[in-house]
Amino acid sequence: MKLVTFTHDGVTRVGALSPAGEVIDLPAADPTLPLDLVSFLAAGDDAMPSALSAVERGEHLIPASEAHLEASVPRPGKVLAIGLNYRDHAEESGQEIPKRPVVFAKMPTCIVGPGHPIHRPRVSAAVDWEAELCFVIGRPARHVKAGDAAGYIAGYTCGNDISVRDWQFHSPTWMIGKSFDTHGPLGPWLVTPDEVDVSNLDIKLLVNGEVKQHSNTSQLIFGVGEIVEYLSTAFTLEPGDVVYTGTPAGVGGTRRPPEFLKAGDVVRVEIEGLGVLENPIIEEPLE
Repeated sequence: MKLVTFTHDGVTRVGALSPAGEVIDLPAADPTLPLDLVSFLAAGDDAMPSALSAVERGEHLIPASEAHLEASVPRPGKVLAIGLNYRDHAEESGQEIPKRPVVFAKMPTCIVGPGHPIHRPRVSAAVDWEAELCFVIGRPARHVKAGDAAGYIAGYTCGNDISVRDWQFHSPTWMIGKSFDTHGPLGPWLVTPDEVDVSNLDIKLLVNGEVKQHSNTSQLIFGVGEIVEYLSTAFTLEPGDVVYTGTPAGVGGTRRPPEFLKAGDVVRVEIEGLGVLENPIIEEPLE
């Protein structure tokens, strides 16, 4: 199943895609279902059967042209990310291959959905792209072993870890340069684990139609299970938490000369089985 957060007639709620690409309004199909995706995921086994039934019935359909897709999870409780998690990206960055996951946080306010403009901030021109496989937690996870991690994941989606490179290295923690508003595109939908094997997916990023990154999730140094085990050893992962799993080689900052995003560009993430996440770049609006 492909779950979405969508806006229609000024109301934002959780839905699912029909086989024809229409949006099924899940709370309309079953008024007992929560309106937002995080609450839907937290409801767990109480919500999923009703959602599956609504998809099978094919009722309460909204044409794709009338439903505006938002970020898969518009306001996660936590947004975590793994750095240097593809060997070729670590090498192009001049870093040693990590012995354990390199974890940093992105602020939830950076999250935007497909088609939403990414702002080129007034304080920097060093705005870079990073195509990433992302996963979303479906139920509370603490001290979860890698082999059991699949049971805690609600689904997978495309992400773009937009990075302001000069601000990223203002401090050793990276967080400030990874968290500018609009710098966490996520979407277009959340694919449930039964529909995709994320251990071997083609991943690609294009700027204005030109391929900049092209790899496969089989090249991840730390897989999804290992990441869940490592994170949940330290703290509880909760429904709706988002994890960016890392980016492959081909980022702009390591090119010679460096290449950065500018107003007018269109950046596109494609992940096999998960869809396309495309966003335009604009100058940061004046307040």
